[in-house]
Amino acid sequence: MRTTILLAAVALLIIPAFGGRPPDSRWLGGMDLSFAFPEPSPDFPPEDNSAVKHVPGSTKSYTQGQIDNTYTPPDWFPEEHEPLPRVVASGEGKATPACASCHLASGSGHPESANLTGLTADYMIKQLHDFQQGSRKDPLRVLPSGPRMSGIAKGMTEEDVKEASAYFASQKPRRWIRVVETDMVPETYVNPGRRRYVRPGGKMEPIGSRIIEVPEDPELVTCRDPHTGFVAYVPPGSITKGGVLAMTGGGKTTACIVCHGTALKGIGPVPWIAGHSPTYIVRQLAEFQVGTRNSDWDQLMKGVVANLTQDDIISLAAYVASRNPEKH
Repeated sequence: MRTTILLAAVALLIIPAFGGRPPDSRWLGGMDLSFAFPEPSPDFPPEDNSAVKHVPGSTKSYTQGQIDNTYTPPDWFPEEHEPLPRVVASGEGKATPACASCHLASGSGHPESANLTGLTADYMIKQLHDFQQGSRKDPLRVLPSGPRMSGIAKGMTEEDVKEASAYFASQKPRRWIRVVETDMVPETYVNPGRRRYVRPGGKMEPIGSRIIEVPEDPELVTCRDPHTGFVAYVPPGSITKGGVLAMTGGGKTTACIVCHGTALKGIGPVPWIAGHSPTYIVRQLAEFQVGTRNSDWDQLMKGVVANLTQDDIISLAAYVASRNPEKH
């Protein structure tokens, strides 16, 4: 029985999933989780690709065009990590852009990608193999070029898979998300890369049943500064509600701590989730619930999320994100 629960929990963190079009609402029993699958806003201003950018503490400089090029991602602080494998630094050609372009050289990633810190190399190798073999897919990512991670993984050699996994497994988790409970949030809009920003003008709106995750410093996050994270606004009381579900199951699901550990830092093959993006966590729980993930582990995870409501999903994500990944 415990083995079954452990296998089910392994699937919770899908390493390189992206945002995209939300599941059909009728599949979700009327739940609206579209905030976690944002579409680009038509009025989001274009970047000046020729502008030269800098970040505090770094001697490096890049143009915004270089920063946004998925084959030339910035490495602002090379002294903070071991040399980047080629697949992390520049990719493997047309099908496989650099891992660091989405996940950053630090592995911390952004809400529209994923945080890889704290995961084991074996876990990441398994996920990449699943993408390559088609047992893991990213059908909710809608791009002209087709599925994102499925194509990227298929363009990776076995050496790429092992080198990238070993590299990101060496990166230490850090406090990356600041979770704030609030009734009101700033109005936001979304860039072409599906990253949410505060809309100029200072207008506020009710948070409702949503999580709104935005950069702490918009300019530095646009530069992909690995030292600058995000603030996640969540509904009042959601952290406490999520804590009850995570610690006890609340009478409707398996307690997260059974498999992920009391600090949510994983046990054996079960992934580390403490301190990760709540927007990302919402996407994974929703995709399990609607059945758009169909690997062997996904089949087991569907039972774990089957009875979760929209409020449950938001509360669990808020609680998980609020945990400090740097402490035991």
